[in-house]
Amino acid sequence: METIKEKKVKVDKKATIKISGAEAIIHCLLAEGVDLLYGYPGGAIMPVYDELYKFQDKLTHILTRHEQGATHAAQGYARVSGKVGVAMATSGPGATNLVTGLADAQIDSTPMVCITGQVPRHLLGSDAFQETDIIGISTPVTKWNYQITNASEIPEIMAKAFYIAKSGRPGPVLVDITKNAQFDEFEFSYEKCKGVRSYNPTPKPNTGSLEAAAELINNAKKPFIVWGQGVILGQAEEELKAVIEKAGIPAAWTIMGESAIPTSHPLNVGMVGMHGNYGPNVLTNECDLLIAIGMRFDDRVTGNLETYAKQAQVIHFEIDPAEINKNVTADVAVLGNSKETLDLLLPLLNENKHEDWHNEFKKKHQVEFDTVINNDIHPTKPGLTMGEVIEEINIASGNKAVIVTDVGQHQMIACRYAKFEQSKSNITSGGLGTMGFALPAAIGAKMGAMDREVVAIIGDGGYQMTIQELGVIFQHNVPVKIVVLNNEHLGMVRQWQELFFDRRYASTVMTNPDFVKIAEGYSIEAKRISERKDLKSTIAEMIASDKPYFLEVKVEQEDNVFPMIPSGASVSDVRLK
Repeated sequence: METIKEKKVKVDKKATIKISGAEAIIHCLLAEGVDLLYGYPGGAIMPVYDELYKFQDKLTHILTRHEQGATHAAQGYARVSGKVGVAMATSGPGATNLVTGLADAQIDSTPMVCITGQVPRHLLGSDAFQETDIIGISTPVTKWNYQITNASEIPEIMAKAFYIAKSGRPGPVLVDITKNAQFDEFEFSYEKCKGVRSYNPTPKPNTGSLEAAAELINNAKKPFIVWGQGVILGQAEEELKAVIEKAGIPAAWTIMGESAIPTSHPLNVGMVGMHGNYGPNVLTNECDLLIAIGMRFDDRVTGNLETYAKQAQVIHFEIDPAEINKNVTADVAVLGNSKETLDLLLPLLNENKHEDWHNEFKKKHQVEFDTVINNDIHPTKPGLTMGEVIEEINIASGNKAVIVTDVGQHQMIACRYAKFEQSKSNITSGGLGTMGFALPAAIGAKMGAMDREVVAIIGDGGYQMTIQELGVIFQHNVPVKIVVLNNEHLGMVRQWQELFFDRRYASTVMTNPDFVKIAEGYSIEAKRISERKDLKSTIAEMIASDKPYFLEVKVEQEDNVFPMIPSGASVSDVRLK
């Protein structure tokens, strides 16, 4: 994969040179440390691509097969590498095809800069060929956007774009550049952005709030932590671990926060949410203190807000002031980056064990194990289960793989049963729930962490939404492992139809193509299994391969994901079957 290797480039930021706007874009990317971007060319962005051709030794462009694939690949790259993902597209349909990825990155706080071409300035508003108001369209789903109509604006706007995308609570930024601005020449110099007036990305922690939080924690009998992706984005994994270990607090995670603390850690009690673990969900409504860290109280986590943790006092550690009291009222709000706030909190905490409280989680876990978990990962029925597939991947990879999931039953099963020992290992579409996310995101994740095993877990429905991105794997020989759990249904929708719509399976049965032949058409080694006797050896073979590998696993068609909290129900109303 020589085309994907990291490229180290030195850029003189103080030099002034006369260049075109298109070349200026390339110099801006290099100055920001970008060595890899994803995109799809077209007329309105062609000047930038022409300059990109001249910089192939410094900047690798990956031609995705659809612009949406470019955004998801950029997301996967950003989520694993910690860098800003970059995607580029032309005007009109090229730009609008970025919108789903922008929305996904916005709600999941992923740093991404998208660059779109636009018709020349004098044609704006004339309904010219492939003109769309991408600024107006993308405003609700970006952290910031801007349309450049003069070449001289490029350095300042690009610097601001990268600063806004990665600072504070990260998010996507879109920069739209008219074609005249790409052709025009100007005196170029570049300086990284260090701040924007009226934009305070990281609030300064308040000593009084920290002291109040510590007092509540020290006096609590049944404290409970729920952490989210803010811990990973803030690089606060060690700080969180130190806090829960000193104070002896059981801690659970949202799907976006998974992997911040090893699955094996004794204080890691599992997942909260609609398909989360029984104990963390039920005991949310029995704790006397709920400590939320870097999470936003999403409806899939809280269920019915009228009954959510009403008996508990609430502490909310959060970098974004807009999230405070938005869904759940906090008794104490601690603003700031979680790495800093948890580090300041640690010396204020008393050492504690809370053994009786921990035993409550252990009892609930045993109930869930006996009723659900054991049957999922050690089934005795003839058909293969999704849970046992994930368990075999854990074993073959030594719990070290990056797991990238699409959206649906397989996503919830993977989040429940994947085991992680390293942060930034669970890559999924959380807030938007975008089917088609996993395949391009896995490509980006692998390119962002070439030393790590990357396994995409995808359903047969979502897989076909971006299946064309197999072309990227083929062209660049990206050694991603793809596992399609094929139940020949839109599984999660089918589960709801079974449980809540009297088994009226309206438009959820899938008639699928031969996935193995399709993979082979892209020169990807491919296998299909349907029997348990073949599972362990085939997964071991897949993980051991240093090449791209596709595996279709035929799983039971009507297997459901439990536990489950019905939509709108209380977190206490957990269905185990």
